[in-house]
Amino acid sequence: MSAPKYVKPTESELEILRVIWDKGLASVRDVHEELSKTKDVGYTTTLKLMQIMNEKGLVKRDKSSRAHYYTAAVSREKTQKHLLGKMIDGLFGGSPGQLVLQALGNYKASETEIAEIQQLLDNLKK
Repeated sequence: MSAPKYVKPTESELEILRVIWDKGLASVRDVHEELSKTKDVGYTTTLKLMQIMNEKGLVKRDKSSRAHYYTAAVSREKTQKHLLGKMIDGLFGGSPGQLVLQALGNYKASETEIAEIQQLLDNLKK
């Protein structure tokens, strides 16, 4: 039996997943309230998207209580790795170095992030 096929979330689905990843368990209302802080989104739109995400296997729905609660069915790390791999292949010709150079050239990293990057580089040299 083969491994289940990875389902790439849309931008809107990623926004919902971020909320669920942060909360661990969230109702449609929880997600809607969080999304409403940064964009104009209707409750029924959020509900429909979460229903579709459940059908796609991106989230799991617990129907045991009156309010349905959702958990992520895909991990943040696996999703990041998959999307990053696609980005490296598609935008950077398969070069992770080009991605890092572009990111560090355009964004200010904190001292902590720089230390983590240096530690990773040191580990890669070993």
